[in-house]
Amino acid sequence: MLKEPTKLTDISTVEGQLIEYDLNAIPDLPLDVKKKPCKPFSDKDREAFACDLLDGVSVLNIPRPKTPQEEEDLVNRFLDGFRKLFQTENNWLFCNMLEANMDCCAQCNSCSAACHLYEMSGQNEMYRPNFRSEIFRRIYHQYIKKEPFAKWRYGDFPLNWKTVVRLGELAYRCNLCRRCAQVCPIGVDNGLIAREIRKLFSQELGFAPKELHEKGTELQMNRGSSTGMTPDIVKDNVEFIDEDYSEITGIGVETPFDKKGADILLIHNAGEIMAWPENVAAFTIIFNAAGLSWTMSSKQVGYDGVNYGVFYDDPQTARIALQHMMAAKELGCKKIVIGECGHAHKAMTVIADRAIPYDLQVPRESCYVTLNQILKEGRLKLDPSRNNFPVTLHDPCNIVRLMGIVEPQREVLRAIAPQFREMPCHGVNNYCCGGGSGFAIMTRNNIDAWRGNITGRKKFWQISEAFKECLGPETKKYICAPCSNCKGQIRDILEENGLYIKNSFAYGGLVELIVNAMVDVKPGFIKWEGDEEEE
Repeated sequence: MLKEPTKLTDISTVEGQLIEYDLNAIPDLPLDVKKKPCKPFSDKDREAFACDLLDGVSVLNIPRPKTPQEEEDLVNRFLDGFRKLFQTENNWLFCNMLEANMDCCAQCNSCSAACHLYEMSGQNEMYRPNFRSEIFRRIYHQYIKKEPFAKWRYGDFPLNWKTVVRLGELAYRCNLCRRCAQVCPIGVDNGLIAREIRKLFSQELGFAPKELHEKGTELQMNRGSSTGMTPDIVKDNVEFIDEDYSEITGIGVETPFDKKGADILLIHNAGEIMAWPENVAAFTIIFNAAGLSWTMSSKQVGYDGVNYGVFYDDPQTARIALQHMMAAKELGCKKIVIGECGHAHKAMTVIADRAIPYDLQVPRESCYVTLNQILKEGRLKLDPSRNNFPVTLHDPCNIVRLMGIVEPQREVLRAIAPQFREMPCHGVNNYCCGGGSGFAIMTRNNIDAWRGNITGRKKFWQISEAFKECLGPETKKYICAPCSNCKGQIRDILEENGLYIKNSFAYGGLVELIVNAMVDVKPGFIKWEGDEEEE
């Protein structure tokens, strides 16, 4: 048990990783912060969950089978779903890619060295990306392919209900950031395998995190948004945002809705409307000032770019992606511009290209590309000196590593932020914020503490390193995190690790920085923690 105050070197070295530590001693910069311990599970909780909680975290909460027959039924249903993953008629999106990963792992552990969860867990074997993949691969060869050499190759591998349930939980010990796939010398995609295991448990066994299913895709399709906002509520909220920011900025802010024939349909992550209205206002200000022909949609689902199906379920993904396309088609828009949301980029482009018939698709464009083009064409009057404070950039995994959109956002920052500096391991080598694959919206049990102490600690290291010469409260610093879920996770990291210092740190998107530099807008669009208290 580590008792001494923890330093940055303690959480970044290869050897001597933290396995058990005193939560009150983390971290020792820049303030002495007392952390709340993880909420303990009772003996009753442990008895109820089939996974025995593995590492003290529970995501699926699968109940323990009560009889031998229930145990056998669980295993048989699992095998039925497993077979479907390798049938093109049942797994029409990823069957071929998944099958390509079944024979080609060299066990070199390059993936483990690249994984932030494995590193920050103290190199716990359970967090090795190829650990769950190897279990999955053994089941495939011994119970699906029934190859004669499988037992000789892998030994006697028993498949029982506990193996099944623990494999399901292991699929939720991964951010699906695919950093492991990037470094694999032979192209094994452990992130894909983890996601396909999640899909099996959702589509065949009916187990999925309630934040992703009940409060995510189901709520979105039933009410129009994963936030629960109906079309009327969204329009009312955006109208209030327009009014507030007209006063704050000194210019008229008016968001168009349902404009027929507009060139662009802008789709936000609806969480921005509730939690970060400045992001919504900033897009409106920029697009209007640039003279773009654009609109938002009040069609149900058409105003919320969230698509949590990408994390666990193909049909749910396709249903929501189709609604996004239809919203643009009904308005006659030429293209969809995707707001600042990482997984929305992935769902609406890379996945929708495979899931939605071509004749129903609408061209889609990242907002980074749109914003960069606006600046290159000189459509805005900007004063970069308004952003003369240290700025660093977080790269959302689904946009940068998956889609390769790396430079547009950087070209914007170089033009408007004189003190822009990169995080270590930036661009396609970036680390996940720790909230990827749906974790950013999970707070039940002790998942939030797990996010802070395991999944988010590498991002905390990156932020600290980027600002290491100006960590004190005397310097204002801005973390540009152009993704809604990433912002939520980074907010929690700052609060958890004592970096949320009054008047020192701000986090937000790319558009807020652009508006902060616009000469036609009142100075001070960006607010630092504590500014409102002083006012």
